[in-house]
Amino acid sequence: MVIQQEFNIESNSSDWACILGGSTGLGLASAKKLAKHGLNICIIHRTRRSQLEEFKTECYSIKNTGVKLKTFNADVLNTETRKEVAQFFSDSNSTIKVLLHSIAKGNLKPIFSETNESLLSGEDFALTARAMAISLYEWSKVFADHKIFAKNARILSFTSEGSRKPLPNYAAVSAAKAALEAITRSLAYELAPLHITANCIQAGITDTESLKLIPGSEGLKEDAQQRNPQKRLTTPEDVANVVYLLAKDEANWINGTIIPVDGGEHLR
Repeated sequence: MVIQQEFNIESNSSDWACILGGSTGLGLASAKKLAKHGLNICIIHRTRRSQLEEFKTECYSIKNTGVKLKTFNADVLNTETRKEVAQFFSDSNSTIKVLLHSIAKGNLKPIFSETNESLLSGEDFALTARAMAISLYEWSKVFADHKIFAKNARILSFTSEGSRKPLPNYAAVSAAKAALEAITRSLAYELAPLHITANCIQAGITDTESLKLIPGSEGLKEDAQQRNPQKRLTTPEDVANVVYLLAKDEANWINGTIIPVDGGEHLR
């Protein structure tokens, strides 16, 4: 059964949302939200075989909204993957309305420890920055170079409070998030002649698979609930709602900023 769309973000049926890292968490929730409102969905992901069936079920729910869906189970950091995806859009005469960066791939190690545990190296910092920050530039560049972006396209990415606030074992990711914000500002400034905007969404603490990988994540959740004026965690759907809002035409003049989506968690 096809779910009735409330309305299309854009009446052009050739417009797509391209989501980097969209098989779980914030990326998947955003894919489902944008599909509900009429955008075709392309997801580039790296999913383990044990999780493929679950991802396929989510894909069926996206298809049932009546939009087109294309997935690439490939390394988002690979040059050939970018070429393949760009070729797909070029060959199908499609355009990208939303490029959403939702890559969570980083090293979670301490800078210093009195035990024998593994510590961060310079290479750990570099690999994390490449995955979680520089890749946004690489994908934005290939789509801009191939003139695949739609007019008034959006480049969106997910940052965190950790870009400015030190957390245990989070130094490499913190540096990457800070770089992601800086790259976003530059994209917003330099792609303005193409009528493309770029913004970061600073999500509150959200109970996702990525959060569970952070040492001490249970403590982070407890602290967030105490600080939050509404006394609850942010949900992936909360964040997806703002991705959708920023994709609307009325958001054309929001550019180069960081938008907290946390119910006020950042206030304390």
